[in-house]
Amino acid sequence: MINNNEKGFALVLSLVLMLVMSLMGGALIVISAGDHQSNNRSDEYQQTFYVAETALLEGERYVLNQSLGPWNISNHQRDMSKRNLPNNTVSFPTNMTQKNYNSKSMSSDNYLSQSDTCYNSFQVNKKNYKVVVAESWNFGVILDDSIGSKTIPKSEIDKLKKFYYQYFIEQVGSAPFKGTGTSVKKEAGNTGSDGIAYRVYGCGIKKEKDDINLVVALESVIVLPK
Repeated sequence: MINNNEKGFALVLSLVLMLVMSLMGGALIVISAGDHQSNNRSDEYQQTFYVAETALLEGERYVLNQSLGPWNISNHQRDMSKRNLPNNTVSFPTNMTQKNYNSKSMSSDNYLSQSDTCYNSFQVNKKNYKVVVAESWNFGVILDDSIGSKTIPKSEIDKLKKFYYQYFIEQVGSAPFKGTGTSVKKEAGNTGSDGIAYRVYGCGIKKEKDDINLVVALESVIVLPK
């Protein structure tokens, strides 16, 4: 005998199960999209951090090259006659030098017009502030000009052109310097003469079109002998 009360039960059950599965599928899509976006942000931060480290290294290298003498590419020697310990003479942030912005691989979209982006990331003396040097570089253009798309795919280089690094260097004054002696005499020790300390401020910057999305700021101090 057929129970009329059970008519249509299978259809209702199917609709309920379909609704539950749809909700579960939608939830999984939302969770997956959130994880993907989070991973992208993490990757962008990591890349920006690496670019900020490059800024510090380039700033430190600048001071060392000034101290040891500029490197001559033609004869692979340093020009010892131009050795110096630079002073704070550059007005900043108005005089941020855009170093590789005139490259052939640099498009109008790659320009970072803000010269005070890195400057505003630090608590520095903003009254009549002078530094040794202040430079802004496009990270992707450096790779494009140096190794080109033969080693790195052009699509990857174009992504890296969204990243910039800026650094500025401040001479902070005298500081104790300890280095190794160059004499072979018995009385030669490890304590050198006093030195000059420089603080290097470096930033990695990610710019998407006209908006700055991410800034990572780092700083270091180096001491050079007088």
